[in-house]
Amino acid sequence: MKKNLFYIILLISLSASAQKTYQKNYFDNGNLKSEGWTKNNQKNGYWKFYYENRSIEKEGHFSANKPVKYWYFYTENGIKKSEGHFIKGEKTNWWLFYDDKEKIDYKCQLKHNKKNGFCLMYKNEKLISAAKFKAGKKIKEWTDLKAFKKENNLLDLQ
Repeated sequence: MKKNLFYIILLISLSASAQKTYQKNYFDNGNLKSEGWTKNNQKNGYWKFYYENRSIEKEGHFSANKPVKYWYFYTENGIKKSEGHFIKGEKTNWWLFYDDKEKIDYKCQLKHNKKNGFCLMYKNEKLISAAKFKAGKKIKEWTDLKAFKKENNLLDLQ
């Protein structure tokens, strides 16, 4: 009985692992275009995508072909341009957007791929203004940070 159970577990684990493969895709010039894990012919697990010049374009996790978890995006020159969370293929929670020196330009709360909540704008790493959005539409903006702090619960910025 124990021997049969062992073989059943072994067969199940072998069939499950056989479905998961590491895939690489290439540009016409032979440079690597993307690489990552697939399961049942869908992107599942960690993936990296590249520009034709071989620098990384973006990297993050997939589940059933949809981006999930935390992702990073880069320019063709290798400079980080944004990073943030995906849930079921949609941008959500806080996203950070960078300038060409990889300093935070602004950060925004997103929901369903749209600004939804606060966006904080920076210059020389200092907060210079804030705005509030609902479903992608700006509903209020502050350039006076004292007024912003007074009118808002800063716990909403977490």
